[in-house]
Amino acid sequence: MAKDSQDSPLEQVGAIARGWADRAGEWLGANFNVSDEQLAEVLQTVREQLPTTEVWLIGKPQSGKSSIVCGLTGVEADIVGQGFRPHTQHTQRYTYPSEDLPWLVFTDTVGLGDRPKDGQSPDEALIEDLTTGLMAGEDSEKQRSRILVLTIKASDFATDSLRQIVSRVRGKTAEVPCLLAITCLHETYGDRETNHPTYPPKGVDFDDLERAIAAISKNFDRLADRVMPIDFTQPEDDYVPVNYGREALINGLADLLPKAEATAIHRLLDDDALTEIGGLYRGAARRYMLAFSVAAATLAAVPLPFATMPVLTTLQVSLVGLLGKLYGQTLSPSQAGGVAGAIAGGFLAQTIGRELVKFIPGFGSAIAASWAAAYTWALGEGACVYFGDLMGGKKPDPKTIQIAMSQAFEEARERFKNQDFG
Repeated sequence: MAKDSQDSPLEQVGAIARGWADRAGEWLGANFNVSDEQLAEVLQTVREQLPTTEVWLIGKPQSGKSSIVCGLTGVEADIVGQGFRPHTQHTQRYTYPSEDLPWLVFTDTVGLGDRPKDGQSPDEALIEDLTTGLMAGEDSEKQRSRILVLTIKASDFATDSLRQIVSRVRGKTAEVPCLLAITCLHETYGDRETNHPTYPPKGVDFDDLERAIAAISKNFDRLADRVMPIDFTQPEDDYVPVNYGREALINGLADLLPKAEATAIHRLLDDDALTEIGGLYRGAARRYMLAFSVAAATLAAVPLPFATMPVLTTLQVSLVGLLGKLYGQTLSPSQAGGVAGAIAGGFLAQTIGRELVKFIPGFGSAIAASWAAAYTWALGEGACVYFGDLMGGKKPDPKTIQIAMSQAFEEARERFKNQDFG
């Protein structure tokens, strides 16, 4: 005790700050820790509002199945490739935008046309998987709408075995609609055209393509309910548009689905898809953002420059970690801190400015408190944009995040500026 009385004023300030940080950390941990049960409840509520559609993809290797997933969802090819997970021996699944939000479930058949092994043809097992999966009642959580999408390249006329498989599957699952997607149209263009024609493709310059579409359509007559010629290419292929026939494919899928699922398909796959998805999560996220913002303002009201910075930083990193968990991204504290630093960007200088304003007698702490609340809210909004992009399979855009944070900060500053956090 005698030693404590001889501490310098700076050491006493440090001890007070550490005490505040310890108590605030304990209080935040007790009051703002969101359990797995709470998150499960929020996500369950979201899932119950969603009409889920399962799209089964069948076709030869390199016939454009993965390209359809990328073209419809806007998710990058490498992310889609990593997202597919084994479902049965001969199928893999990719859930868009996430397992917790299964709006679209793509099931890709694999092993089609492989050589028989040990006397058993992989096609037989694939037919069994398809038939079982497409039959109603497989999903125990709720009934999903199912649709079969058959992919055939426009230049491929060796489709007899594929037709036999589809015929057998359709014979047992006639109630499931089937859409035939004729893909890779540009392979029939030759050297005459370097770009796609106006959709749908027709005209003198595309006689070969029209004949190919007609022949494939006739071969699968009575097996397919819709025929859609499409060509989803890569940007480096120099075809414009990249996803040729995308709107027609979406309309074709919607025409074959029940009304609720058709509406969801249009809403989910339009240009505002990511906004729609993010909005479902943001409502849940904001209930936590408000609590963290008020806590940050209360702590920032302590009239000691820099004394509250460590605990405020911990608080804000905890918020980012929580929002990541909500969006299906489990982060360690150090990872959450890295994300917080990455999305905050130029706000760091303003953070220092907030602390220095405490030296202004009388009203410095009040300004700091409202600033801390607004900044914490803006950080939460930035994190929602960041994690929402990851959920949608896109690389987060720093410029978009900064714009979202700036707008959210100004709005939150108006909301919090007249509140008493003392």
